[in-house]
Amino acid sequence: MGESSSSSSSPPTTAKADRDRGPRLGPLDGLGGALSKSPTHARQVDWWFASTAIPLLAATIGPLANVLSIAALVVPWRANYDPRYPGQDMYSIGFSDPRWCVSLNAISLFCGLGGNIFLLFNFTRRVRYIIALPMTIILWYSATFILIAITISMNRYVPPAPITQVYSQGFWHAIIAACLYLLSSMLLMINMVGYMLGHYTRHFDLTDEQRNLILQTMMFFVWLAGGGGIFARVCGWTYTDALYFCDVTVLTVGFGDFTGNNNVARGLVFPYAVGGIIFLGLMVSSIANFAGELGRDKVIRNHVERKRVQTITRSETASMELEKRQSQEQRKIAENDANPHSLPDRFEPRERRITFDVDSGPGAKHDKPVRVGSMRNGFKAFRRSRARQRAPRLVHLREEKDRFTAMREIQYSTSRFKRYYALTMSVIAFGLLWCVGAAVFWQAERSQQGLTYFEALYFCYVSLLTIGYGDFAPKSNVGKPFFIVWSLIAVPTMTILVSDMGQTVIASYKRATSDFADFTVLPKAGIWRAYLNKHPRLLKWLQSKADQQRARREEKRRMQEGFPTGPEDEDIDRPPPTLEQLAADKDDDEHEMARKLALAIRRTANDLKTDVRRRYTYEEWVEYTRLIRFSRMTPEELEEDEEEEGLVEWDWIGADSPMMAAQTECEWVLDRLCESLDRYMRRQVPEHVKTRRKSIRAEKSLDLRRKDSLGA
Repeated sequence: MGESSSSSSSPPTTAKADRDRGPRLGPLDGLGGALSKSPTHARQVDWWFASTAIPLLAATIGPLANVLSIAALVVPWRANYDPRYPGQDMYSIGFSDPRWCVSLNAISLFCGLGGNIFLLFNFTRRVRYIIALPMTIILWYSATFILIAITISMNRYVPPAPITQVYSQGFWHAIIAACLYLLSSMLLMINMVGYMLGHYTRHFDLTDEQRNLILQTMMFFVWLAGGGGIFARVCGWTYTDALYFCDVTVLTVGFGDFTGNNNVARGLVFPYAVGGIIFLGLMVSSIANFAGELGRDKVIRNHVERKRVQTITRSETASMELEKRQSQEQRKIAENDANPHSLPDRFEPRERRITFDVDSGPGAKHDKPVRVGSMRNGFKAFRRSRARQRAPRLVHLREEKDRFTAMREIQYSTSRFKRYYALTMSVIAFGLLWCVGAAVFWQAERSQQGLTYFEALYFCYVSLLTIGYGDFAPKSNVGKPFFIVWSLIAVPTMTILVSDMGQTVIASYKRATSDFADFTVLPKAGIWRAYLNKHPRLLKWLQSKADQQRARREEKRRMQEGFPTGPEDEDIDRPPPTLEQLAADKDDDEHEMARKLALAIRRTANDLKTDVRRRYTYEEWVEYTRLIRFSRMTPEELEEDEEEEGLVEWDWIGADSPMMAAQTECEWVLDRLCESLDRYMRRQVPEHVKTRRKSIRAEKSLDLRRKDSLGA
């Protein structure tokens, strides 16, 4: 943001903006979030992705790689084609691998599981960060290189025969697992570099939501892998086919190419599907919150800070221009007063020169030279002096309201940006998964079922929406392992997209439907109004029906709420005062302010009950600020403080603005009002009661010390 020079005569808004330009915003939710109060915190927020997001991604990818490693170990990597179905992968029969392949595969699985365990110990702080993280990276790199070495060696020394044999699903599970191990290790290397550069501490500060994500991810993949083993034993399938069946079942796709072939398997589907769907829903919910937090901490924060800086810069520029104009006008006035017009030949009373003391009045210094000017200039100067005496409070309120309005616009702009940014990211992720997944399935299934790219797009779309007609399903040994990984990423992404659409597109559709109903169905504001006006009997009948329904609803509401208690509604629901009233009103006595404080607490408590989040107007904020401040000082001190500092003690666009707090406006105001009430009540306690309480506390403390000394 551009720096601007400010002199001692700078207006208050400029000085306040200069004070508030230092701090930067922290992660926001709309505009409710923590603010970065120091450069160290700002660096931690900038490296939030490396410090928190990367370990969470690794904790999500690692268990999936372990499941694929298990499939690669228990299933042979080569298979013979069935002579009855030559070239068809789904009918191929596996045969045993060399012992060195199985042994190295087991070592790779052991390294993968060990890396995941060390990462879990790192999260729970059972093992020091400087030990656990390098161990995780080393073990996952070892698993990656072992799997790559096995695949290269098998392809070089004992490859399947070109026509009669083929690589099985276990081989492709090993390749995908190696890729996932490598990706996780590289991500954790970035985290290690950030720690070595000093951008964050040596331990992970996880929220409850992030801890739940780690736990739910591990539980889901344990459920998936365990279900694969059970159904493989019960149905007589290979472990890879059973794992594919469990994935299709839990994701509710249900192609129908694999189904339970006996009553035991069908009975196991009942609890397994329900449990898997519950785990999946919990995991998707945590991933959605994590993705929202990821965008909020980086993109939304930068957007809000950029808008706030632009607003402050415009405010400074406007203040400097206004100050320049005022100084020019003052110089013109001084020149006119110093060079009075000469008396014209023809006498004009309005041009008659008189002696006018502009600075006279209570408390004025009379040793100043008397200004001499025309009558017109004298009255103009008199009006200006009178305005200077009574206008500052109102002018200050209007200036503060302009800044309040600017901050409110930033809130609305950020709220819109947040919704549509999340929708845009979800649409882009959906498009990439759809098109890239279709390209992979097109290449994998082209030799098995002659799949075209358009048919692959259709298959991916049906799978993303979990429709699962069953006319297309993966049949190749490459397609099934890839579908397991792709679907576990794509289906949650589709769920997040639907959620984001609910806040944007669907909400707009609901508003459009309501507007359409207003103009067509509802006669009050629709095109049928003219028709009803021509038929007054029908209009009267409809109005009577509407009044009866409204009366029944009101009676039902009163019965549900019970008999009203507390202040009258007109005291609670009265409209807020105007700026002119706020500027003209003097502070009431303490008892009247206490009564207003109780009513304000009642109003804000009612605002918290509403479904729609309440946002207060500037006039309401000024009134609440008075009630918050009055209990901290005497009425005379409060009036003096308002004359010097204004009615509001923060800058609306600054980092200390309550509109930037993590709480909602109702919660923030209610907390401050309750604090003010507590201060007022403590101030009402008589002095002798305070003295007596202090003596009682001192006696209790002395007794406790005596008992401790006797016990020792």
